[in-house]
Amino acid sequence: MAYDNIQVARGAIASITMNRPEIRNALSVAMMSDLIAAMRDLGNDPAIRAIILAGNGPAFSAGHDLKEVVGGDEAAYRRVFERSVELMTAIQEIPQPVIAQVHAMATASGCQLVATCDLAVAADSARFATPGVKIGLFCTTPMVALTRAIGRKRALEMLLTGVAVDAGTAMEWGLVNKVVPASQLEEATRLLAQQIVDASSFTVGLGKQAFYKQIDMPQRDAYDYAEEVMTRNALADDAQEGMSAFLQKRKPEWKGK
Repeated sequence: MAYDNIQVARGAIASITMNRPEIRNALSVAMMSDLIAAMRDLGNDPAIRAIILAGNGPAFSAGHDLKEVVGGDEAAYRRVFERSVELMTAIQEIPQPVIAQVHAMATASGCQLVATCDLAVAADSARFATPGVKIGLFCTTPMVALTRAIGRKRALEMLLTGVAVDAGTAMEWGLVNKVVPASQLEEATRLLAQQIVDASSFTVGLGKQAFYKQIDMPQRDAYDYAEEVMTRNALADDAQEGMSAFLQKRKPEWKGK
């Protein structure tokens, strides 16, 4: 598929790169539409085992394109924010883990994008902010992902002040998994992806789906659900192969089912 706003590379480790550096990879409706289409396309390809989401230019993403949020009507604004929710949902609905590779500033819905991805690796030069409060537009949709990633008090600090946090703080707070020198960012992100690729794609996809389904359940309900999923998982070919391979001290041969 051809896209106007992103670059896509296929492979066991696929990549989607936002490529509108002149507008700091702003999440315009067109950009989000391309990202949704690419996520769903790659998500439907069983040969793809992990996806890296990156950005070209001086920013990872500056958030919504404010030109689409000035002078419009309710229907126009609803279209922008509905498309944003659709994008964030698509990332978490596909079976492959999506890893944000954050080289620079991620603000507002760009920060939401990082918080939404399953994993994130940041360069030590990266920064993260939800500065909408400073321009009169509170980062309410970014708040959903941010709160779930870093908790109430830390999210509210970012949301109410709009002050950026550095990569080290973002890792301490749980917004990103790893921080590395900028020169090592791509290598570190691919290494993390490769560690996922080495596992059964069936098991990874099942586990990702189960994670997001149980995360907001009451504990008793979560355990009941997890018990059912783990029982089905144990019956799967890849689970039987993996356990047998472990006991026989050999490398497993995954079937993806």
